[in-house]
Amino acid sequence: MKNFQEFVKSCSKDEESYKKLIKFVEELVKERDQAKEHLDLLERAIASDYDSILITELNLEEPGPKIVYVNDGFTRMTGYSREEAIGNTPRMLQGPKTDREVLDNLKKRLKEGQSFFGHTVNYRKDGSEFINQWDIHPLTNHDGEITHWVSYQHDITERKRSEKKVVDSQIEFDRLDEESKKTLVDIDTQGNIITSNKAFRDLTGFDDEELKKMKFWELLSNKNLENFKHKFDKFKPSDFDDGTFNVSIKNKKDTEVEVTIQSRLLSIDDQTVIRAAFENKSLQKRIMAMLKQRNSNFEKMFDRGRDFRYKLLRDAEGHFRFKYVSDSFTDITGISTENAENMLLKELVHEDDFEKVISHIDNVLQGKPNTETYRIKGKSGDYISVIDYAKPVWDTKQAIVEEIKGSTSVESDLKSKTEV
Repeated sequence: MKNFQEFVKSCSKDEESYKKLIKFVEELVKERDQAKEHLDLLERAIASDYDSILITELNLEEPGPKIVYVNDGFTRMTGYSREEAIGNTPRMLQGPKTDREVLDNLKKRLKEGQSFFGHTVNYRKDGSEFINQWDIHPLTNHDGEITHWVSYQHDITERKRSEKKVVDSQIEFDRLDEESKKTLVDIDTQGNIITSNKAFRDLTGFDDEELKKMKFWELLSNKNLENFKHKFDKFKPSDFDDGTFNVSIKNKKDTEVEVTIQSRLLSIDDQTVIRAAFENKSLQKRIMAMLKQRNSNFEKMFDRGRDFRYKLLRDAEGHFRFKYVSDSFTDITGISTENAENMLLKELVHEDDFEKVISHIDNVLQGKPNTETYRIKGKSGDYISVIDYAKPVWDTKQAIVEEIKGSTSVESDLKSKTEV
């Protein structure tokens, strides 16, 4: 913190400017921390609705869209850490039994800018199979342009196994909910709610006995009520077998919640039953709004056109060399990406700052992500101030740090925008 304050002071022309700049940065950090806190709350809130959330960049061409974000549910479901996933592509989960036809349909839908719902076999880090169900939606910027894809994912392996067992037999709903993490309700052909699982009762606020006294359409908002009521007046199996409906339901507090219903028909004890599974779309919209806000906060702090990514390796003599730099490295330093590979880090850093850079790297080698400010040689030959964020990349046994991966942002833009 002391180094940062000294750097800010060097960017200020007087004491008053220094105070204003410090206050500005503190506000940005506060906004970032609040956004992270809100995102953490949302992740906990959807724990019963989604196993995993994954966000990829827009590019769909070879080698596939890169992953830019995964939640804790993704690491639990797949066995891959965030560090292993980010920068990789979802193809890391594919294998011999992954359905190519499903993937082709997925790619086609995304190229058209459309959402996608489907499932196929995926593979965890340990090689074990699971059935992954995706619900993928575009994430847009303020101009309505698609910038990323948000994928809500379920491990439905146990649900698929359970389905084979429950046809023609009564289902223990709460147990099924623990296995499949779906929001479920069974409805007879007259629209009566037969039974529901805990996730559905939590969604609506009604208990089991209250729901059994209700017709299904009584839970719907006025705009959807008559349409669904008519479907039960003259029941047609084709209306509900493998059907999809986007509706709003009213919970016990009379609050409307947007949901997507996936329905199918089952035969239980010689009775035709509509099994309805709910996806909470209102919650998804809040998540995407939160992600947009988080991105906006980071954009305020750094100009994205003024940063570069890199990887470092330590050679046999103990010197740190660049293994990789992104294309923007050339724009900032004037050094081509080809010449940068194998280049000594020491050749780029101001000699007066190199000692603290080594200390910065030592922290990362101990397995701790770290941030540091220092100076590097710019394209014009002058030294420019940067903020560097670096993190460790572990070997496959998680025993040693093999290399260092980082992102370096030029701070001159921040100075020019805030100095008074």
